[in-house]
Amino acid sequence: MSDARGTDGTYERIEESVRAITPRLSVAPQIGLVLGSGLGAFADTLGDLVKVPYAEIPHFPQSRVVGHSGNLCLGKVRDVRVVCMQGRVHAYEGHPISAVVHGVRTMAKLGVSAVLVTNAAGGLDASWTPGDLMLVTDHLNLTATSPLVGPNDERLGARFPDMTQAYDPGLRDVLRKVAKDAGIAIREGVYAGLLGPTYETPAEIRMLRTMGAQAVGMSTVHEVIALRHMRVRVGALSCITNLAAGILDRELNHAEVEETAKARRADLVRLLEGWIEGAAAGGNS
Repeated sequence: MSDARGTDGTYERIEESVRAITPRLSVAPQIGLVLGSGLGAFADTLGDLVKVPYAEIPHFPQSRVVGHSGNLCLGKVRDVRVVCMQGRVHAYEGHPISAVVHGVRTMAKLGVSAVLVTNAAGGLDASWTPGDLMLVTDHLNLTATSPLVGPNDERLGARFPDMTQAYDPGLRDVLRKVAKDAGIAIREGVYAGLLGPTYETPAEIRMLRTMGAQAVGMSTVHEVIALRHMRVRVGALSCITNLAAGILDRELNHAEVEETAKARRADLVRLLEGWIEGAAAGGNS
């Protein structure tokens, strides 16, 4: 239902969340992070760490997926103040899309200049291996919906946001440099976002490869759309935790996803720390 302004109350819900978080902040965050399946441990490395369970923040939905702790983590990486979502919710859990993107919209309202989104994804290239890291250069939103469907609130952003550079070129350059300096090999490619919760069929994987995707997952695209709507710069990194259906002759499972992500934890920490510092310095934009 719309209010007298013709909006759905999204802006007001974001403000309520911000009011609940602000007393926990000593300094406003500069950079936001979304930590996907098996990647949440990065938040535990923050300096001056303050954890706020989602349950204590108005309108933050609760994740019910293994590997998503459900905390908003406030702290710093080196001298950069950050806010991390330690786990996310997904549309396949039954949450409305407005709830799926509520966390990143709240981070944007807290004043971050950039958000770094991570995810666990299936690889579509037979030459790749589980544990590969992929810089996301673009995405395919194949979920059949968008967080911008419905009334548009101009306080959040324009009705028709441009997505030509959804994944900020400057932030991509920062990650390339950090990876090169650290001696960490990274892939690059397009991320296909599907609704889930099933893993894809071999026929669907063949379709995605034909469409130009290198990785597939069940998150990220809605968050990126919501952030770009609010004019926040976005970078994204996928941990290729398995090769998709039809590439290897074995059953896919979520435990494998978590274990592979954990195995790359040290490299991910180095990449994210360097990326955060570079993003806070403005990247190359």
